[in-house]
Amino acid sequence: MDFEPPAILDPTLVGSYSAVAKAGGGYVWDAVLEYRVWCHPHDGAPDEADGSDYYHAFASYAEAAAFAAKTPGAEEPLALIRQDEYLDEPEPGRFVHRREVRVAEWPVEFLRRPRRTARTIPDFLSPDAPPNRLDILRGLAKP
Repeated sequence: MDFEPPAILDPTLVGSYSAVAKAGGGYVWDAVLEYRVWCHPHDGAPDEADGSDYYHAFASYAEAAAFAAKTPGAEEPLALIRQDEYLDEPEPGRFVHRREVRVAEWPVEFLRRPRRTARTIPDFLSPDAPPNRLDILRGLAKP
């Protein structure tokens, strides 16, 4: 990984979060809760859950990546993130500012996106927003 994934919010809570989470989406993030490595017995992972898929939770990306690299049947690490506010896109190009907590698993690469600030979503939705506003949120362009 050619960037340093962020530290998690509270190491004492690693492993206590629900396995059920949204997948991707929302465009912005507020906190990283833990890093997860999903394991699949049908792909060679040790059978720790009666043949079902399972995950191990980690307090750092480095720990998760090391575990994934040495464990057969393991996926690349994911970040469990919390979004206190986020952008919903119910249809392509139509964005809605949601002010509710959402927990999602994201590819770690998505953490290159800037952390949400008080101005991130209002600036994105502003009539004066630049045409490349999605690239800015995705961390692909500068404002």
